[in-house]
Amino acid sequence: MPLAEIQARIAAACDAAGRNAKDVKLIAVSKVQPNARVDAVLAEGHRIFGENKVQEAAGKWPDFRERYDGIELHLIGPLQSNKVKQAMQLAQAIHTIDRPKLATTIARHAQDLGQCPDLYIQVNTGEEPQKSGVLPAEADDFVAQVRALDLPLKGLMCIPPVDEEPSLHFALLAKIAARNDLSGLSMGMSSDFESAIALGATHIRVGSAIFGERVYG
Repeated sequence: MPLAEIQARIAAACDAAGRNAKDVKLIAVSKVQPNARVDAVLAEGHRIFGENKVQEAAGKWPDFRERYDGIELHLIGPLQSNKVKQAMQLAQAIHTIDRPKLATTIARHAQDLGQCPDLYIQVNTGEEPQKSGVLPAEADDFVAQVRALDLPLKGLMCIPPVDEEPSLHFALLAKIAARNDLSGLSMGMSSDFESAIALGATHIRVGSAIFGERVYG
């Protein structure tokens, strides 16, 4: 699906929800995509991208940044503590803060680097044992911990269970964010971003609908 079609669907969903389309950022998820596909989307003028793995991002984005200005990179996959410094030097936002150790490691490196990406706490809204994220009941306490570290916490992120109605999870995330005075909501993917926008998403993560199906080698 062409980028322009996704952008048109975002605009329509915002219009239906009475929202300004400028308040929703489209993160083009480029993980495991051939560089030629990413290059084509960059050439169309899009500049906001998402990667799951620090190693893949490090091998891809420095070269693209030499050729294109204004790239904004978001890390949206689980982050290991030993990859934090590299992640902070690569990305403008990290969406998967999910444990105190990770937050304190980021705070330490932020002191050393004199900078810190925008941060989002991942909430495991479906309470799935195999999935990263803090449990909803623990989210308020963790928000307070991250804020106590003087980190730039912008919002929350979730990935709903594949077999449940996503809007229930989007509504839960929005409720947790509202009571913690957080405006950022990273939620919604290729199959459900319209309902995420209706429930207040500020960042949607769309991959295959833009780039085509991923090719895992």
